[in-house]
Amino acid sequence: MRSLHIAGTGMMAQQTNVEVISNNIANMSTTGYKRRRAEFQDLLYQNLRRVGSQSADTGSVLPSGAQVGLGVKTGAVYRISEQGSLSQTGNRFDIAIRGNGYFQVQLPTGETAYSRDGTFALSPEGVLVTADGFVVQPGITIPANATDVTINATGEVLAKIDGQIAPQNVGQIQLAIFANEGGLEAIGDNLLLATPGSGDPQQGAPGAPGYGQVLQGFVETSNVNVVQEITNLITAQRAYEMNSRVISASDEMLSTLSRLR
Repeated sequence: MRSLHIAGTGMMAQQTNVEVISNNIANMSTTGYKRRRAEFQDLLYQNLRRVGSQSADTGSVLPSGAQVGLGVKTGAVYRISEQGSLSQTGNRFDIAIRGNGYFQVQLPTGETAYSRDGTFALSPEGVLVTADGFVVQPGITIPANATDVTINATGEVLAKIDGQIAPQNVGQIQLAIFANEGGLEAIGDNLLLATPGSGDPQQGAPGAPGYGQVLQGFVETSNVNVVQEITNLITAQRAYEMNSRVISASDEMLSTLSRLR
């Protein structure tokens, strides 16, 4: 009986949906996290009566056919890249992006990763690094005798040196944008890698056309809407229950047939 398999695919699809929703809720406090959304596609169809075929009796073209679907599958899990709220931290090395763009981070392997998490600090050498100690490209070093550091909206890093009146420009933060942000591959630790699906990164200064601005002393919070996620969770749970009832009904129908023999 096809309905058993069809309902089984529906239950597996809703299980995936619940897993995506639960991951969103788990990361509701993760800096720079972008919520995900599962999308589904119908499976193949079995033609009981092909559309447009000719009637055996009259030879006329049939205006409609009879197709029975064979279930559902997970088509994709999309990353929703809408802006998250900005939260003030008071840490002068925390930076938030308002608009398009990703920070560039150099991994120990030499690869470049991308992130919206601007929770930065200084290494023992005075280099701007992430919370995991990865260097924020293009590699900005703060002098040891700097008494204050200012990062303006265009990404210029200005250090006030003891004994000098004018601040010293010690570096320029660069952002990267992509033609298809959804094509970036998440590797954990708030990091993403470029793929052929995302296209090559295009680097530019914050505030340039197409690039967002940066705000010192802020971080971007998750864009997860908890109320919406709970609503989606309830909907997915009800859909899972209905598919399980289809399996129960199909089992009862098979039991009825077995008793007739």
